Amino acid sequence: MVTIPVMSESRTYRVTIRGRFGALSEAARAYLQRHVDDHEIFKSAYTPEGSFTYDARIDFFNLRYEIKVDGDAAAAEESGLVEAESFLATMGFVHRGLKATVVEMSTVWNHEH
Repeated sequence: MVTIPVMSESRTYRVTIRGRFGALSEAARAYLQRHVDDHEIFKSAYTPEGSFTYDARIDFFNLRYEIKVDGDAAAAEESGLVEAESFLATMGFVHRGLKATVVEMSTVWNHEH
């Protein structure tokens, strides 16, 4: 008997990570101040690479990811949080209170009016 593997269906999620900056170094704060205009909410998008937004107060921030996974919303949330942690650590941005919001795009696209 030949077993045919069942292909799992990849799903697309939009994951928004919200957080608050922690005690930033002077260099990190100066960097954020210099680049604030490049990271306003109106320039953001959900992309595989992520989109980072914050305002001139440099208090709260958002990261937006479009994530394709074979798993469920929990897998997409975990992937988004890992991406966010990696980005924030690489940039040297101390942070706290990360929270994720996940939307499966097929529920949006297939919504009947």
